[in-house]
Amino acid sequence: MRGPHNIIRLIRTGATFERTGAMKVIMRALDAPALVRVAVRCLVWPFQWLGHRGDTAMPPVLRALTVLGPAYIKFGQILSTRPDLVGEGMATQLRILQDKLPPFDTDLAKASIEHELDAPVDALFDDFSAPVAAASIAQVHKARLRGTDRQVAVKVLRPKIEKAFRKDIDAFYFAARMVEILSPASRRLHPTEVIAHFEGVVMGELDLRLESASASEFAANTGSDAGFELPEVIWQLSGRRVMTLGWADGVPLGDNAALDAAGHDRAALAGRVMQLFLSHALRDGYFHADMHQGNLKVAANGNIIAYDFGIMGHIDEYTRRVYAEILYGFIKRDYKRVAEVHFEAGYVPADRDVDEFARALRAVGEPIFGEDAGHISIGSLLSYLFEVTERFGMETRTELILLQRTMVVVEGVSRSLDPQINIWTVAKPVVENYIKDSIGPRAILRDLGRTLKVLGRFGPRLPTLVEEALMRQAAPPHTQPEPRWPGRVLWLGGGIALGALGGLALTLLS
Repeated sequence: MRGPHNIIRLIRTGATFERTGAMKVIMRALDAPALVRVAVRCLVWPFQWLGHRGDTAMPPVLRALTVLGPAYIKFGQILSTRPDLVGEGMATQLRILQDKLPPFDTDLAKASIEHELDAPVDALFDDFSAPVAAASIAQVHKARLRGTDRQVAVKVLRPKIEKAFRKDIDAFYFAARMVEILSPASRRLHPTEVIAHFEGVVMGELDLRLESASASEFAANTGSDAGFELPEVIWQLSGRRVMTLGWADGVPLGDNAALDAAGHDRAALAGRVMQLFLSHALRDGYFHADMHQGNLKVAANGNIIAYDFGIMGHIDEYTRRVYAEILYGFIKRDYKRVAEVHFEAGYVPADRDVDEFARALRAVGEPIFGEDAGHISIGSLLSYLFEVTERFGMETRTELILLQRTMVVVEGVSRSLDPQINIWTVAKPVVENYIKDSIGPRAILRDLGRTLKVLGRFGPRLPTLVEEALMRQAAPPHTQPEPRWPGRVLWLGGGIALGALGGLALTLLS
């Protein structure tokens, strides 16, 4: 129910941040101007008595996020990958949210497994352990398949997690709607659509059958990727609230000391994480959209192991090409082409000046090149980029939200492994290969071949369909126009010509 009662929920959120001391810590970490700090304190201080106290043994920010619920924990997980934004100390603290939250009782987990799989836990597994990892939505137990030596990970949803998420999302919808009403300028950002997108992602994560399917599809796409592996889904021991996977043995990617002790090259791992993400996003259009350190390990042979497939991203081929051209333009410093791609894709209104937009993009991109991470103010960069999008009337693209968010997370993971990594240098070969394969002459012929196959399939009906559509548009009501046979002949002639071109294209591609 997205009614005014959510005002109390939102006030309590701000009050909790104030009461736990998290507000002060966040303002300091983000280096917020003094005026902003004073304004925020004046707004929330009178209501701090409404806030939750949380676990006083925890640091302030962790204390606030954990007591507020799973949706806020998700936000903290994202920040945990960005030491460049919140500082190394804060990022280290927030990594607890990735897989070290307080677990729920093992007996409740066993009861859920027995209900879901319709069999006692002892009949399915040997050596069923206490929770080995606990996150915002589920926890994981290590077990051994009954009568075998095979180790598995059993993931079980938290009790009543659906209701908890629904309450938070309900408040987010209300807040988004209020923002749209009170600030018409914010409507270009589509806050309600953004929350709807978030809701769809989260609700999908709460059905482990969908996660099992995602893991299976992801494994099929990435089977030949060097230095990358995934645990296998055990379908007969998985359901809506339970998922069983092969055990992933390795060093957590967020434990730099353990990685160094095991002799792994962190700089190489940092580059590989970024390149794998870009390959999956651009090549397959299907990528792991929750690639924080808590969902990644490094095997003894140096392979990166990914798990937890609750949030997966999908982008269509056209959007992939647009995104690749934008990235490639930034890498080549061809800001005019980057600007043109934005206009061609409809991301910027057609009545704006393309040259002026290109100059604005140059101001965003140039400070990045030739600098290491320590000399780049990401906060200032994002602030200026937001000003650019506002000035040119760019609207939020909900289909790119997950891709952009994951790009930020993966960049944070890479920088935590190698603070001096040059993201553009690492991305360049992946983007160049995609451009070569997907936007060059062979790609054009391949696309033409696909189009002609579709035309060939519908060819016999195409003249009739087009003619009937034109007649419905042009004819007055209650009249039945006579068929226009010359038009049909022209369409058939065009279909034959296109078929000949298609044959040529397929010959060149084979």
